[in-house]
Amino acid sequence: MNYPPSLQTVVDELGRFPGVGPKSAQRIAFWLMRQPTEDVQRLADALSDMKTKLSFCERCCNVAESGGLCPICADARRDATIICVVEDPRDVVAVERSGAFHGTYHVLHGVLNPLEGVTPDRLRIKELVARLHGDVTEVIFCLNPTVEGEATTLYLTKLLALPGLVFSQPASGLPVGGDLEFTDDLTLGRAIDGRRRLGE
Repeated sequence: MNYPPSLQTVVDELGRFPGVGPKSAQRIAFWLMRQPTEDVQRLADALSDMKTKLSFCERCCNVAESGGLCPICADARRDATIICVVEDPRDVVAVERSGAFHGTYHVLHGVLNPLEGVTPDRLRIKELVARLHGDVTEVIFCLNPTVEGEATTLYLTKLLALPGLVFSQPASGLPVGGDLEFTDDLTLGRAIDGRRRLGE
């Protein structure tokens, strides 16, 4: 059976979401159809606002209001001498939940994965390099413990090597092959506190 074009378009668009298959897309579309018009409009307005008002922090590439700094970079109480490098803005939230880190962040927006076409020029590496000419003394690589995450860490430690700059990564405790987003707060906090220097 073919749905009316207006409904089929919504199903097709929802099906493009990560983790949403055709059946889930249909369920969501029918649920939206049953909701009051004002609720659906509120969702549409929120999505529109997100696209028009949000951008990436001009310093760390985290999510921020357009044309400005994210709340973490704008906070003068943060330790600007330590940068925690993460893969995704969601990882910033995960590390912040641990309560163990009080420095600043840098979001790469991915990790190296040549098989998927993710090469260094597709990541926010040049922005990270530019930040190292200030007072930065330590870079923590808090990437997911996967083959791609480890390869990215190795690549960046060689690329960013500067006299006096210390590289570290969270201590053991993070499961290999796991995602920071799903790591419990205590485990992630202990991993940050017990980070080790690379190359030792």
